[in-house]
This record gives sequence, structure tokens and C-alpha cells, in this order.
Amino acid sequence: MSIGTILFDLDGTLIDTNELIIASFTHTISQYSDREYRREEILEFIGPPLRESLRKINPDRVEEMIETYRKHNIEHHHDYVKAYDGVVDTIHKLNEQGYRLGIVTTKMRNTVHMGLELTGLNGLFETVVTLDDVLNAKPHPEPIVKALDALDAKASESLMVGDNTHDIEAGQNAGTKTAGVAWTVKGRDVLDKLHPDYMLTHMSELLEITGG
Repeated sequence: MSIGTILFDLDGTLIDTNELIIASFTHTISQYSDREYRREEILEFIGPPLRESLRKINPDRVEEMIETYRKHNIEHHHDYVKAYDGVVDTIHKLNEQGYRLGIVTTKMRNTVHMGLELTGLNGLFETVVTLDDVLNAKPHPEPIVKALDALDAKASESLMVGDNTHDIEAGQNAGTKTAGVAWTVKGRDVLDKLHPDYMLTHMSELLEITGG
């Protein structure tokens, strides 16, 4: 069955926010943890909802940590964030070819729009499902189901594209096809273990998968 709808994770998939996220975690950890965290440890925090990650660092001061993290993240956003190579062109072409496009992210809505505007992706997606819009974050299927409902799309004719295990698992849980991105900061082997239907080494490869 052909693909008519494509859903994307945002951070680490469409836009490169990894160094911003690492810097914001490092800044926050320095104030609220009794030890330093190695870069490899911080990488594990990329992907899940922020609250979930910060709870592992200091469960007694999560709200303060969220405020510290978000303040740093917003203040330094434009210093770090950019679209991955080929993303903007590919999204434009998919739009021109009539694909229904959406974003499914564990970020809050305000920082999602900051990233889309900065990278020239604003207005190219028919639906954007953020952490504010759901009760259950990925890998629960709820965010994907919500996006598919908004697009009046069938899971069996849709593709979920992401850089993290919970993106692939959420797509599988919702019944979509899945595509991992080999540029994930955690290394493609982490995604290969979940057997996504596709593994992209460049976003333009989506045009081959969809026949564009």
C-alpha cells in the first residue's frame, strides 16, 4: 500500500538541536546535581520528555530544573539550531507532490515554533502535535494517532520518521511504517535493532521511498 502521509519527529530528525540540548542539560546539571555527567550519559536524556529526564538527575527539584533548562534553551536557541542538510528542500518537494505532512514531538509548543521559524520550516506541516497536546508521550501511540486523526489518514498508509527509539516504537505501536535517520546522535545501531522499515542516510531519500 502506498504512503500518503508522513509524520516527523522534530529535534534530531528535521532540525539539529543536539548541541543546544546537551548545553542546556549541562548548564542545569551543574546547578542541581552533586556530580558531573559525561556526554554519553546526557545523550540518554535526548528524546524522552524533559520532566522524565530531569527526574533522574534530581527528583526533588524537578520544577526548578525545568525552569533553569528552558531559560537556557530559549536564550541560546538561535546560537545552535539549524535544519539538517536536505530537509527544507525535501519537505517543500513532498508538499508540492501532495503528501500530508505532520510533526509529532515531545517538545512544548512554543519551542517547536521557534525551531520551525528559525529553519524556514514554518507553515509546511498541516498538523503539529506537541507534548502540550497529549496525555501520553511517545512511544505511546497517542501522539501519532492524534496526528493521523487530524490529517484524516490511515496508519497503514503513513510513515513515521525519527531519530530516537521512541519514534520508531511509537510508529510501530500505532501501526504506521517507520523510518530511522542514520544521523541520530545516538548512532544508527540503536535504531537498527528496532528494525524500522527504512533507514535514511539523507532526508532526500524520502523522495525515492515515496516515488517522488
